[in-house]
Amino acid sequence: MLLANIALFLKIIEKGSLTAAGRETGLSSTTVSERLAALEAHYGVVLLNRTTRAISLTEEGRALAEGAKSVLGEVEDLETRIRHGAQTLTGPIRVSAPSDLGRTIVSAEINRFLAEHPAISIELSLTDGYVDIVGQGFDIAVRFGTVTDSTLRVRALGLRRRVLCAAPDYIARHGSPKRPVDLKRHNCLLMRFGGNLDSPWHFGAGARQQIVPVRGDRVSNDGALVHQWCLAGYGIALKSELDVAADIRAGRLVELLSEHAQPASPVQMLFPPGRAQPRRVRALAEALASAIQQSEAC
Repeated sequence: MLLANIALFLKIIEKGSLTAAGRETGLSSTTVSERLAALEAHYGVVLLNRTTRAISLTEEGRALAEGAKSVLGEVEDLETRIRHGAQTLTGPIRVSAPSDLGRTIVSAEINRFLAEHPAISIELSLTDGYVDIVGQGFDIAVRFGTVTDSTLRVRALGLRRRVLCAAPDYIARHGSPKRPVDLKRHNCLLMRFGGNLDSPWHFGAGARQQIVPVRGDRVSNDGALVHQWCLAGYGIALKSELDVAADIRAGRLVELLSEHAQPASPVQMLFPPGRAQPRRVRALAEALASAIQQSEAC
């Protein structure tokens, strides 16, 4: 019963409320509350601060959440090996990825992985904003740029450039910028990452770095939509080469100002803290890492 209550505790964190966790598990709110109280009584600490509007983890609750997922994963792996054999992978995996990358490389690899492991189920959440991997219950997250949360485990997947690009139709109508400063006269398609607008744009490095404030008539927090706008000829975009390399090779997009490009930035896979992962998570992580690392550059 202790492990079942810990699993329910993780479900409460993932869903954000006792009521939502109850709906997900088929339990009444009263039962969920009683089982959470029993878990807190077992450890002799408060695990969740609860108000009428929200819940939040206490320090003890966060410690339990970080360790419990690893323990429950090992128990589930053991049960799988006993019931179905050592080669079978079963169970759910929750993955977070950037919007554009998630719709292409990540989604394609998940489809291949599920064809090989039909007893697995995968929930793929696409967002270009900040994600609380532990609080939202993700097993794997793929992210661009430097990781600021030092508690997470990180697997480096290499370096990729951000590519300035536009459709041939846009270039035919408006011309190509010759210098970064020329972008001030162009319609730039901008990303919003959480509360932060991706402007100004940076070019070069060190003493040769140029910082150009850009603007345009379209802003989105969805990288895939910015990609679509760029393909449609609405403006110039600054995208990861993982997102636009195929379009540039096919001539659907044209790279601009390549001689002024920023240094490549890291692509990383993030995991919650803990010593062990379920075999299914390790297997999918290997597959995704291989797919991303083997993707062609511009």
